[in-house]
Amino acid sequence: MNENDLDAASRPFSSPALHGSSAAQPAPAPGPPRLHLLALNPTDSVTEGFLPAAARLGLAVTLLTDQPDAHARAYGLRDDAQRGAARREEARRSEARRGGAQPGEARRGEAPRSDGPQADAPRGDAADAPPPPFPALDIVPCDVRDFAEVISRIAADGRPHAVFTNSDHLQTQAALAAAYFGLPGKDWRAALRTKNKAELRRALAAAGPDAADTAWSADTAWSADPVWSADPVWSADPVWSAELATGQDPATLAGLDAPYPCVVKPREGVASEDVVLVGDADELVRRCREIRARRPGAALVIEEFLEGELRTLETLGDGRTLHVLGAFRTELSPPPHFIEERLHLLPAPPPQPHTDQVLAQLRALGVGFGVCHTEYVVQGDRARLIEVNYRAIGDQCDLVLAELLGIPLFEYILRTHLGEPLPDDLGARTDGRVRMEYVMADRAGRLASAPPASVTERDGVRLDYRPLRGIGEEHPLHRTNRDFLGVLRATGTDQERIDAAVAEFLAAHRWEIV
Repeated sequence: MNENDLDAASRPFSSPALHGSSAAQPAPAPGPPRLHLLALNPTDSVTEGFLPAAARLGLAVTLLTDQPDAHARAYGLRDDAQRGAARREEARRSEARRGGAQPGEARRGEAPRSDGPQADAPRGDAADAPPPPFPALDIVPCDVRDFAEVISRIAADGRPHAVFTNSDHLQTQAALAAAYFGLPGKDWRAALRTKNKAELRRALAAAGPDAADTAWSADTAWSADPVWSADPVWSADPVWSAELATGQDPATLAGLDAPYPCVVKPREGVASEDVVLVGDADELVRRCREIRARRPGAALVIEEFLEGELRTLETLGDGRTLHVLGAFRTELSPPPHFIEERLHLLPAPPPQPHTDQVLAQLRALGVGFGVCHTEYVVQGDRARLIEVNYRAIGDQCDLVLAELLGIPLFEYILRTHLGEPLPDDLGARTDGRVRMEYVMADRAGRLASAPPASVTERDGVRLDYRPLRGIGEEHPLHRTNRDFLGVLRATGTDQERIDAAVAEFLAAHRWEIV
């Protein structure tokens, strides 16, 4: 037997057909449902949230990514994981063609297939050990930004049970792939118009005042089932905007009748990267040229500057029920840049009338399936949208939210993409509070000293500090969340105690950049 022939162990020694047998072969046992997950770089949301949730749901996962090596390292896979991935994939397809094991199912005489840390776990008594943190996982190289390539790779892997992504950049591709295979998913048009900030502004402006005639209202409880309200809760309140199209010369903006100061941002940008406040036409042209030097040919959006308290609304829907999971108040760095420095979870119930207005605008955009993170500014009794991110809130806020609500949040999100309805009541706690504090670099250089990871609990406050940059690493100053040196997650039920504990922690530690 050739040790490089992966099929040899399960292939019959001789074919029954050669002996004239017409006996029907037994039908293969069904394998676990397979989730096809699209990703770019590894994120905490996937590593600590969605992959463990998939394991708890008994799913096998095919992870399609353009950065397979980075994911292999993030999940602690063996050095030969990527070399063996293509061979395992071909072996599965060969067996499926022969009527053998299904994707994700162990072949006869083998242990269940896994590329994760659990692959080398001891046998025997270890069968009673807790389940592994990762599901049966295949990492498949793919140009995930190309929806046609995504569909092709999924089709080659066998019929999927669900297609999902938590990436800002890949929502439209995942939605198109889910629609192609007839699977539950987001409306690809809603995914596109929320990702494309110019299209988002056009869609909201076109919605008109009639968009509020039948608006979602969720004012009965923090995680309430929405009811239909006949009272207008939002009338069209367009944010002034203009678009610098792909390849268009920034000089054409010199005569733009913009309401200065205004904000320039990449049309499909994330994490406040290259988002800047400009004061006049000359600065507008100059800033656009600077951004274009970093992003050649990129489309940009120029928007009205919305002053006011910045808040978020976190929602989860199944196309029938829309739950409000929570809301945060966000504190930003001083202009001209917009970096999130800290977030506070707002107490339940969600603030009105702003929550109803945001829900009405989401409905006008076609948003209502899966998880969504929306940012808006409070101006008196008006909620004016900044952006809609059709995925879970990031930077570990989703992990904390699941912990505070006391619900299997990541499982709920995946279940919607498996076609399962959400319960009418998620059973979420409403007394939890959190402060997310991000320690940021204030200059370029090498991180010379910083506190290690730690978890402490005192006076009803739990402090969980996680470094985000290793000592000795050298980085430029990005003026985005890539400047984060660490994140402090402070949770409890008393906001004053939480704030005092955070202040004490920050005063007791030093982060030194040289």
